[in-house]
Amino acid sequence: MNLQFKENLSKMTERMEKFRIQTNGALKKTVIATLVVSTISINTAFADTKTPTKLQTIYHVYIDNEYIGAVSDKQQVENLLNAKMAEVKEQYKDYDLSFKADELVFVPEQIFRSTNISDEEVLKEVEEEYEVIVEAVALKINGETVTYLENQEKVEELINELKLKYVKGKDLEKLASGEELPELEEEGTRILDVKLSQNITVALDDVKPEQVLPVDDALKLLMKGTLEEKKYTVKEGDVLGSIAQDHGLKLKQLLELNPQVSEETILQIGDKLNVTAYEPYIDVIVEKEVLKNEKIDYDVEYVKDDRMYKGDTKVVQKGKEGEKAVKYYVQLVNGKEVRKEVQEEKVLKEPVTKVVHKGTKVVPSRGTGTLAWPTNGGYISSYVGYRWGSFHKGIDIARPSNYTIKAADNGTVVFAGWDGGYGNKIVIDHNNGMRTVYAHLSSISVSVGQTVEKGRKIGVMGSTGYSTGTHLHFEVYKNGVLQNPLSYLK
Repeated sequence: MNLQFKENLSKMTERMEKFRIQTNGALKKTVIATLVVSTISINTAFADTKTPTKLQTIYHVYIDNEYIGAVSDKQQVENLLNAKMAEVKEQYKDYDLSFKADELVFVPEQIFRSTNISDEEVLKEVEEEYEVIVEAVALKINGETVTYLENQEKVEELINELKLKYVKGKDLEKLASGEELPELEEEGTRILDVKLSQNITVALDDVKPEQVLPVDDALKLLMKGTLEEKKYTVKEGDVLGSIAQDHGLKLKQLLELNPQVSEETILQIGDKLNVTAYEPYIDVIVEKEVLKNEKIDYDVEYVKDDRMYKGDTKVVQKGKEGEKAVKYYVQLVNGKEVRKEVQEEKVLKEPVTKVVHKGTKVVPSRGTGTLAWPTNGGYISSYVGYRWGSFHKGIDIARPSNYTIKAADNGTVVFAGWDGGYGNKIVIDHNNGMRTVYAHLSSISVSVGQTVEKGRKIGVMGSTGYSTGTHLHFEVYKNGVLQNPLSYLK
């Protein structure tokens, strides 16, 4: 009997072989070698020829020479991998998928009983070890991988879409064609160059399918960028909470970035704090030439005129704006202007200077002692004296040819404003002991401290305050004593 076992063992050893498993084309580049080693587990209990025996085959599973465990049927492993590939293919139909190239080896063994078979554990381990991958293009910025795209064409599409965020398609096409752009002859813009701030390189890599981004998602990633630490200068009204919120931070995070401050710290304007902000992975730099017509401001020339009183002005020539064509070199980064230089200017229309005459004639502040009629015509509707049970201090002048109120003599304005029943009122001190009062005006044209000349307009007749109609109430005082205006009007 021992001799028979030895012969059987020898024959089984000779049957060792390797073979490759193909899982419906899904295990590309993956070598699955099956080493068949048939052995017999001999238990002394079976040495007795009277004991019935039945051999069964199990399969020891190795991945990259590392023992995983034993399964009762190697087809289970093949089915698992086929199912995993089919599931991923359903989600990523357009990708050329394969398994990561690990060597899978089955070593068969014939035994009388299978007490150490752990199908579920082995299958779980195989599923974890065997990753589905796709060959993709790694997009690198300054040597650092930022994202993955399906192929080189998608990379070029991404770069083009990034540039189109800041320039028109027709401008990109003109630049790509290499044709010489015509000089700007009228208002407009021409793109000189569109470039990226960082160097982009690509490399092939095997990655998980979910790591490969569509162009739209990759574009959002490039534009959003990554968080970088920056300095923030404290402004009036800033508090720690508002600064943190404005920069997408929690207060705790802001304090961690700035160990020199605490929640009780009183911020000072000009303090510098560390904050974080998203910075794009790459910037789009647009250089362009802009031709635009701009206004030229006119100059104002003042000419002294001794025929006019000091403080008076008169425009003798209206100013007119000129026009010029200005050519600028403009540089923009991500759509924001960072540089603007004048390249050329051409005057299209000269401006016309505004000429203003300024009076130099000094207005005498001392009155002549005789008063001029303070309105343009009109009649006296009420005199000085008692009426309606009270004393009327002045004369009322009504129905003039126009409503202009004039200074009765040279003097200085000492009051100009509202005064109860008088309404809008002006008081002029003639600096010779006399004062005149003008009441019920609809508007006032002078201010306190202003020197006025006899006959100059000081306001407009009205009916403000306690008044029964449009008229001028006119009073005269000499050395503080009320006078009858008719004694001085000429």
